[in-house]
Amino acid sequence: FSAARVWWMFRVFGHNKVWVLDGGLPRWRASGYDVESSASGDAILKASAASEAIEKIYQGQTVSPITFQTKFQPHLVWTLDQVKNNMEDQSHQQIDARSKARFDGTAPEPRKGIRSGHIPGSKCIPFPQMFDSSQTLLPAEELKKRFEQEDISLDKPIMASCGTGVTACILAMGLHRLGKTDVPVYDGSWTEWATQPDLPMEGDESSS
Repeated sequence: FSAARVWWMFRVFGHNKVWVLDGGLPRWRASGYDVESSASGDAILKASAASEAIEKIYQGQTVSPITFQTKFQPHLVWTLDQVKNNMEDQSHQQIDARSKARFDGTAPEPRKGIRSGHIPGSKCIPFPQMFDSSQTLLPAEELKKRFEQEDISLDKPIMASCGTGVTACILAMGLHRLGKTDVPVYDGSWTEWATQPDLPMEGDESSS
């Protein structure tokens, strides 16, 4: 599931021509394609025109190395302060990619010293719900149903979080398939929020 985080990171730094292999290596192998265990060779493609570079290679031409110029996209990354402000102005619907048990606070967090529960106002959409049994991203109509089941409107802004900012990117990727290309991820996610004793939380532990 880390591929979605890589996809998101590239986009954060302005590189939009990024794709994720649907189903990952397991599906690649199951489809009968070759794999190798040796180190890959050096291959530098022009990031802003990958198709042009590939065409040159096919024609036997040399592709010169370039330096990719990053362009930070701050609207894709949310900070703790932005999440706090969102509790007041509710500009974005907030979804949490963790399991229902962790979200509800009935299961402990995997990291020592982290409180159990969730950010007030957020809704739980566990990231495995984005996939079918073969770990392939669901078709658009099925993805839409997953969000609608939790009363998430695709017509309003959405922000995603999780435990550490990794699986939230899977929710962002699912929403990207539905045409929502501007979904921010709370990078610090629950690990940052829960370590701040003055911040509110909801869940089983908050009522104990």
